[in-house]
Amino acid sequence: MTNIIVALPKIDDAKNMKNVLVRSGFRVTGICTTGAQAISQADGLHDGIVISSYKLPDMVYTQLKECLPAGFEMLLMASGRVIQECYGNDMICLSMPLKVNDLISTVNMMMDGIERRRRRLRQQPKMRSAEEDFVIQRAKEILMSRNHMTESEAHKYLQKCSMDSGTNVVETAQMVLSMMAG
Repeated sequence: MTNIIVALPKIDDAKNMKNVLVRSGFRVTGICTTGAQAISQADGLHDGIVISSYKLPDMVYTQLKECLPAGFEMLLMASGRVIQECYGNDMICLSMPLKVNDLISTVNMMMDGIERRRRRLRQQPKMRSAEEDFVIQRAKEILMSRNHMTESEAHKYLQKCSMDSGTNVVETAQMVLSMMAG
């Protein structure tokens, strides 16, 4: 589920926004009244949405957007004049006064975009570091010398053990090294 952080200068407004979102089936991870609090909450999370007003006590929306982790999108709620200024700032804007249906459909749209991005990232092949490649190669060498396997057989063995144990190939190779070292 996507993390939602509500950052509004008045705590009562933030609580009301949270209640509207929760009643609509969203999970609100946190509410806060300053940009620093929003950044702090976002830093512990992988991705999500920050819903913010134009100005918080410690920063304006552009400063908050710059400080958010890469996986976060921002939904700015502001007057029409401010929204005209923010075109091209890589954020979604809603005009005040806010209509609940507009808020819900916009948050749904943003969540769908985040979910598409997550799926794309999961489908990309994982890149191993040189250290991880070395661990796998070393485990294959031990299997080849001790068990008289070809490199292909050793690799298939590591893959099968990995799938059977529910760990990735690097962890499986590390287990082989720790069991057979010596």
